[in-house]
Amino acid sequence: DVVETEEHYKSRWRSIWIMYLTMFLSSVGFSIVIMSVWPYLQKIDLTADASFLGWIIASYSIGQMVASPLFGLWSNYRPRREPLVVSTAISVAANCLYAYVHVPHSHNKYYMLTARALVGFGAGNVAVVRSYIAGATSLTERTSAMANTSACQAVGFILGPVFQTCFTLIGEEGITWKLVRLQLNMYTAPVLFGALLGVINIILIFAIFREHRVDDMGRQCKSINYEGEGSGVVDEDAERNVDHVAVVAINFLFFVILFVFAVFETIATPLTMDMYSWTRKEAVFYNGIILSVVGIESVIVFMVVKTLSKKTGERAILHGGLLIVLVGFFILLPWGKKLPNIQWQEIKNNSIPRTTSTEMLMPFWSLQALQLPSNHTVEPVGCPVTQSWCLNTPMIYLAQYISSDVLIGLGYPVCNVMSYTLYSKILGPKPQGVYMGWLTASGSGARILGPVFVSQIYTHLGPRWAFSLICGVVVVSLLLLEIVYKRLIAFSVRYGRMQE
Repeated sequence: DVVETEEHYKSRWRSIWIMYLTMFLSSVGFSIVIMSVWPYLQKIDLTADASFLGWIIASYSIGQMVASPLFGLWSNYRPRREPLVVSTAISVAANCLYAYVHVPHSHNKYYMLTARALVGFGAGNVAVVRSYIAGATSLTERTSAMANTSACQAVGFILGPVFQTCFTLIGEEGITWKLVRLQLNMYTAPVLFGALLGVINIILIFAIFREHRVDDMGRQCKSINYEGEGSGVVDEDAERNVDHVAVVAINFLFFVILFVFAVFETIATPLTMDMYSWTRKEAVFYNGIILSVVGIESVIVFMVVKTLSKKTGERAILHGGLLIVLVGFFILLPWGKKLPNIQWQEIKNNSIPRTTSTEMLMPFWSLQALQLPSNHTVEPVGCPVTQSWCLNTPMIYLAQYISSDVLIGLGYPVCNVMSYTLYSKILGPKPQGVYMGWLTASGSGARILGPVFVSQIYTHLGPRWAFSLICGVVVVSLLLLEIVYKRLIAFSVRYGRMQE
């Protein structure tokens, strides 16, 4: 056994901090333009409609889902610096492409779709980030490091729209640099800023990042995928088998957790517009405030859960997090007798624009840019009569909705961190790139299917069916967790190398 030197310890944690930064920048890359995609799309291509916007939003997750296992596999056999630099470079190039999608004379919307898909493809490096952190931390350090990683990811999602808001001061016209045909405006400045951050990230990876690995007890080991750096002995346990039942179970639980949260954030706008007769502008503004508070709550939970897990263990906290999410959606079920205000579109005026199922699929941050036609001065509000359930389903009171937001904002980050932590501990000393790639891919798939679920079940059957099915899925997850509970243990504990 090789004792870790102080120099190795400092270098290891500097590298981990670079991974935190990479995770943060990956999240910023997604959220920094999300509020301006729709108006920019309308500006560059008049043939684009709201349904195409849905594809552009989903393309990020599709790109990430495809790339995560590939980058993970790459990181298993080569220095992790390679996939990290290449993936970040792809994101930089994709952001630059996004800044130039106005240049072609036709098919501009497809160039934007390609740019966002490539940004998502570059974000597949989160599998490399998490696999590195899993291999560079001991069991006692793992939960805290995974919580910090998730916190950086959450802060990136929160700050992205803040950066976008600052860039709106440039205006729609902005400045044009004719020599290189670059328009610097409120739509392109955020992605160019993101590209600059990506270049800085690449420089830091070359300058500071080093390949490190320690075993579950914190002893310095040679890196399995790269022998060039580090010293020590390769862990003999690396040749033992992983508990694949536990691996599949965590992948399923993680899919459910991300699916439930995707439904939660997507349904916010249509639900509040239907239940409380909010206009689009009111729904965007109020839900923006609510979800910002939920984001801050999540970051706090990430920090608290690090300490709490040392006392109760990860499995118990994951169980508790799923129970909190279950209660959150159970509260959302319509219990009262009062019906929501009905929007009698067909009877009042056939020309009044109806809220389509496509628009209801769109999350709150993309609805804000939708404008009513100029010949309509009053926006119809209430629950559309075209949704037949509006006539017989009781309304969900605002207190129910806010209480549910608070509980889901508490349960989701708990489940997120515990899933990653347990997963990395179950995998043990084996290179975790591919496994982390599949976990990331399952989360990306959930983020794609969540909005589809909302558009179909909520629009046609209503909140009672939608939230009942979600509750049923979470109950199944809790039952699965009970079945595999004893198998969700660290690799070293499973083979008797450490006490639980």
